[in-house]
Amino acid sequence: MADPDRPDPDVIDRAAGLAPGDPLHALRRYRATVVDATQKSHDALLHEPVPGLPTADRLRVAAACCEAAGATALAAHYRALLDAEGPTSPAPALHAALQWAATLTTDPRRGDRAALQALKAAGYGDAAIVALAQLVAFLSYQLRGVAVLQALKALHAERAARGEAAKPAARAEANAAPAQRPSGPFASTGPTAPIRIHGFTNETLDWRSWLEPVVIEQATPLQLEVLDESHAQARTSAYYRTLVHQPLMLRHRSTAYNAIMYAQGGAPRAERELAAMVVSVTNGCVYCTSVHAQRYAQLARRTDTVEQVFTDPATAGTNDRERAVATAARALTQRPGDFRAADLAPLSAAGLADEEIIDVMQAAAIFGWANRLMHNLGEPVYPAEKTA
Repeated sequence: MADPDRPDPDVIDRAAGLAPGDPLHALRRYRATVVDATQKSHDALLHEPVPGLPTADRLRVAAACCEAAGATALAAHYRALLDAEGPTSPAPALHAALQWAATLTTDPRRGDRAALQALKAAGYGDAAIVALAQLVAFLSYQLRGVAVLQALKALHAERAARGEAAKPAARAEANAAPAQRPSGPFASTGPTAPIRIHGFTNETLDWRSWLEPVVIEQATPLQLEVLDESHAQARTSAYYRTLVHQPLMLRHRSTAYNAIMYAQGGAPRAERELAAMVVSVTNGCVYCTSVHAQRYAQLARRTDTVEQVFTDPATAGTNDRERAVATAARALTQRPGDFRAADLAPLSAAGLADEEIIDVMQAAAIFGWANRLMHNLGEPVYPAEKTA
């Protein structure tokens, strides 16, 4: 559970205007593990020592990212933390970091290997680049989380004005820790049939890092511990061995991811996977799309919606619930600074309870985080490349 006595209160609650006793504050604790891991991610991303990337520069990046996305409350939070640091001079490399962060914030499809090389040329090492990537990716998730809560708060006000009954209360069962499950990629069971549309596929892909992954024989005990708790195949995964340059950042990210995507109760797993797939297509992340297309097909036992998402996520869905999930996930991805109650209303109209709305929209938000790591720190490797 989130610690009510922590000196830095929950940032998302504060930015969204939530306080203990508010119905939405309690509703958010339906996934208490997510609340706690999200705040711990914020703390680690700002305060864990990173050579070459001081806290003040991380705060400058955070404020700039939030301002670019229209997240004014969060931008003010990070500016206030920067002011509290006292007079500091930015590192000479900060300009390159801010440029890269702006690109990932506004359009992660534009990130490529050359962009990482520009960071290296500016003086950042691989561990600092991973920390920077985690920070920018986390912020994309955090600001979308705030946008969803603000929109849901407005939707609640509209319901109250119409005299509508409150949505069902959250079920405490969902706060239980999920069973051990894979966190992120490298766990799909394989597609039923290959689908290739507009550069996306449901085939099993590999992933190649543009940085130097941690060598297992040189890993610290903490890095090995975090790898083992993150995924059964993490020690052989280039993706996890890249992220474990910053082990505590990876630990808290994996905890949040697992609780959002795999916890019991709430929205059906297939609908969370649908949101993940829509966001991944919108952000141009081929690898994430392939994994979550497979998982959706496994859970739903059909691929028609997969083909629709690959063709055009704006019109995807075989029923009202699917169309509402896909449309809201896409809206949150494209315009978090202008996400409104009207974007959530179709979810409610399609029959989703408030807990289910929280679930599918948190799945959409965390894939703003996942895509910005997977798509901007490396590239997918197709089956033909692996056998060439």
